[in-house]
Amino acid sequence: MDLVAAIVLGIAMGITEFLPVSSLGHSLVLEALFNFPHTVSVGSIQNARNVIGFFIEGGAFLAVLAFYARDLLAEAQKLPKDPKTRQLWINVVIAFVPIGVLGLVFNKWIQDHLFAPWIVAVALVVVGVMFILVERRKYEPTTTTLEDVRPGQALIVGLAQVGALIPGVSRSGSTIIGGLLAGLSREVATAFTFYLFIPTLGAAVGYELFSQIKDKTFPTELLPYLLIAAIVAFVVSLFTIRFLLDFVKKHDFKPFGVYRIIVGVVIFILVVIKVIQ
Repeated sequence: MDLVAAIVLGIAMGITEFLPVSSLGHSLVLEALFNFPHTVSVGSIQNARNVIGFFIEGGAFLAVLAFYARDLLAEAQKLPKDPKTRQLWINVVIAFVPIGVLGLVFNKWIQDHLFAPWIVAVALVVVGVMFILVERRKYEPTTTTLEDVRPGQALIVGLAQVGALIPGVSRSGSTIIGGLLAGLSREVATAFTFYLFIPTLGAAVGYELFSQIKDKTFPTELLPYLLIAAIVAFVVSLFTIRFLLDFVKKHDFKPFGVYRIIVGVVIFILVVIKVIQ
């Protein structure tokens, strides 16, 4: 069952890491249904879940690099002489700083106090409603290319991403909402979110790996399943990134809002009937 659970988690989180629907919310449901990781003998269940998460995030991180490899190489070559390319990456840094600083400071407190299924359920519903409300307003984007994103807009996206520290909000959900409110087109808000994933996911994976090594709490018995989950997440993430970029060319984000509300209600019911502890 652990092998099946690792594959299913890799698929589910490879999809939900990039779609604005909360990978954590889905992983809670799947872990409860599969009773995974029940084989852990080193450390706590929460620690094992953290390790599973950062392995899958590692696969997603590599998927972003692979998907944008050609663009990233081209931008690296233009960086010394092209002001717009430099500004793009300055904007990415500006957007990353808020969650980078606050995440480092409050990470342990958040894990100790906010990692509760009912909080995930509430966050799913609240952000789902926000998506519907944001998309119901008159929408006239002022920025239609990545190179034209302004530092002030990047800061708004970065501040919005801080909301993703609350379990269930979702990184992509918070940054996309921030981008839409800042005046970015849906395509640019989505693409900028993926660019922002590079430092955000990279830092999250690096920090968790460092913590596991420092505290000597890595559950080695799960390593085969973790590697499988990461590989599956990598492959699925490539397709998910392409899907979302194509989707937003013709659709808005209201369907994701409705879906989030449904998942939030399902998680709340599972908590009430004690399927999820």
